[in-house]
Amino acid sequence: MRCFRALSAYRPLCESLLIVLLWGAMFPVHANNSLRVISLAPHATELAYAAGLGPNLVAASAYSDYPERAQSLERVANYRGVKLERIIALKPDLILAWRGGNPPKPLETLATMGFKVRYLNPETLEDIGQFIRELGHYSATPDIAAANAKAFDNKLAQLKARYQNASPVPYFYLLSDTPLMTASNRAWPSQLFTVCGGKNIFADSPAAYPQVNMEQVITRAPQVMFHTGEKLPSSWQSMTDLLPDNAQRFTWSLNPDWLTRATPRALNAAEQICTALDNVRHAQ
Repeated sequence: MRCFRALSAYRPLCESLLIVLLWGAMFPVHANNSLRVISLAPHATELAYAAGLGPNLVAASAYSDYPERAQSLERVANYRGVKLERIIALKPDLILAWRGGNPPKPLETLATMGFKVRYLNPETLEDIGQFIRELGHYSATPDIAAANAKAFDNKLAQLKARYQNASPVPYFYLLSDTPLMTASNRAWPSQLFTVCGGKNIFADSPAAYPQVNMEQVITRAPQVMFHTGEKLPSSWQSMTDLLPDNAQRFTWSLNPDWLTRATPRALNAAEQICTALDNVRHAQ
């Protein structure tokens, strides 16, 4: 503030300096090619590449398989936990984490030790573009992040505009057949169905991923059913005759990575879903 009092003639310069200082406080890790980044979740890895941070990644989690070059990264996390000592040894400048999939204590330890941990916890589809833009601040090529975020936002806006007045189609999403589980509107994948005008028959379940039974599915009369994988589980195939005619006819397989990861490819799953629901609408 002394700058403003003593050098009032240079107020514009002082204001610019203050902005730079505040920006540095928000993003203290400098953006250049020497930045070392570790990703502890597949969606975080994919977002890092979308933001232009691919050259900066030194390690990632298991199942970080997209884009293809991510498959060669050292693995420092999986469903069992994280390799704390190895992460420390790699001396990352930035750690990308996910509260829904990473154990809290090791990450708290890393933060206490001074490592910068940024959690990427998606709640809405719009978060994807925002995450890419934010990560772009750490990249030596922020124009890549800006372009990818804009492309995602535009594609999402087009889908929303196209289906905002579409007639709702009741659907059932088969997450698991043993036990029989689905996803309520509290779960991430449901947003992709909603964008296309899908009406979740278990939308009101208090659990994000409720366990249900076949009688409940039949009673709620879905007109289309979705699952992941190349074909329906054999145990489910024997029960499909009990479903309404439409649900027997319209059964769609979705790419699990597109459906469950909060990345730009999520809209690929949305396009699959929109096509399926349109087929049901045209058949009515």
